[in-house]
Amino acid sequence: MTLDYLRPTPWDVRNFHIDTFEVMSLEEDALKQTEEREGHYTIKVDPFDNPKPLLEHGFYYVDTLIEPVCKKKKLNRFDQEGTTISTKYDRASILTIAEETFAHGRFHRDFNIPNEQADKRYMNWVSDLIDKEQIYALKFNEEIAGFYGFEKENVLLLGMSKDYRHKGLAKSFTSKACDKHMTEAGLSELRTSISAANVASLNLFHALGFRLESTKDIYHKLNRRSSGR
Repeated sequence: MTLDYLRPTPWDVRNFHIDTFEVMSLEEDALKQTEEREGHYTIKVDPFDNPKPLLEHGFYYVDTLIEPVCKKKKLNRFDQEGTTISTKYDRASILTIAEETFAHGRFHRDFNIPNEQADKRYMNWVSDLIDKEQIYALKFNEEIAGFYGFEKENVLLLGMSKDYRHKGLAKSFTSKACDKHMTEAGLSELRTSISAANVASLNLFHALGFRLESTKDIYHKLNRRSSGR
């Protein structure tokens, strides 16, 4: 029996209009499966893994993800007057902020993905989280300034309106959202993943008490050829 090393990611099919998969192994048999069907592929590997097999099979590097963790008792809490966390918000306002937030995601760095498709991918992700009630609104003096997206123990997304950036609000917003997230879900720790290029976010989460646990290199591949053609 041939093992299937490809995990479909249907949430990305709607954005890129091609089958999309996460490759679950660096084994040769897994990489060969990416040659046999059209699709866009993602694989996450240890930075110390030899990338030669990936390059030989047409994969290309797009990003390194830093994966920090914070225990609840280690969370540093900040309080800036006027900052609050709310589950009541206008959907359109959150999506407007999302539209201007994710200009440097890994799909924006993929030269095979048009920027408008990468934009759509992140917008759809935020929209899905709103539907699942996994978004907190970050409010300053009752005005929506940003959002915090989460799932289980994972901090997924953090976005702030350009009108509220560089005003010393991020630590207060994020620490309050993390505290609410852990308390409401009964969690003892939180995890997140941050692009190594996103220095501002790395510094923010380090200030909150998150500490590095692991890193992953991300490679993509686009195969528009399928067998039998």
